[in-house]
Amino acid sequence: EQLVLGSTRRPAGSWEKDYDSFVLPLLEDKQPCYILYRLDSQNAQGYEWIFIAWSPDHSPVRQKMLYAATRATLKKEFGGGHIKDEVFGTVQDDVSLNGYKKYLISQSSPAPLTAAEEELRQIKINEVQTDIGIDTKHQTLQGVAFPIAKEALQALENLKNKKLNYVQLQIDMKNEIIVLANTLHTELKDLPKRIPKDAARYHFFLYKHAHEGDYLESIVFIYSMPGYTCSIRERMLYSSCKSP
Repeated sequence: EQLVLGSTRRPAGSWEKDYDSFVLPLLEDKQPCYILYRLDSQNAQGYEWIFIAWSPDHSPVRQKMLYAATRATLKKEFGGGHIKDEVFGTVQDDVSLNGYKKYLISQSSPAPLTAAEEELRQIKINEVQTDIGIDTKHQTLQGVAFPIAKEALQALENLKNKKLNYVQLQIDMKNEIIVLANTLHTELKDLPKRIPKDAARYHFFLYKHAHEGDYLESIVFIYSMPGYTCSIRERMLYSSCKSP
């Protein structure tokens, strides 16, 4: 398994005139690929390039993961200083000339928050702030920093070192300390089964996935609270302790 050269072309006109006729014929419906497209502009290291990562929706999952895992290596070998822009696409419109120009516009302006992101932002504000007047800006509910048991800290360290892929913590209400609940190996599809229906928990999950052509291993933090089956004290402590 190795990356091999698929095709090369010499410029015929300006980069914009050549773009679609050079790039689009290289795209196959079920085969990911990398395309390096040279611009007319130059920097201190020479010509600038567009790095295109093509990963069509209908390509096999294994191929998607292989390409995602080799992306960083290819960029390093080519020379990151030559790459002006990176474009990821799953359909032709993503990587066409028009798609590239839309990408440039999107990069030049901040993306607006979605309704879900705005709601999450407001929830986070409300968790640590209680308004006592129209113009108040003071936080009146501070986070509670309970100590974390050594066993729990060791489990988190093992998760960081990828010796574990899941860690669940709970608050010992009587002793006011955060302790280890379990470290069962967990697949993504089994994650909902790890969430208790009658008690709050903190979950840390090693999520292996591909995003925009990159292979990632991200530690995801999940704070679960099963509604009003928990006491008010438990809900308040879990909400407050998760920030510190």
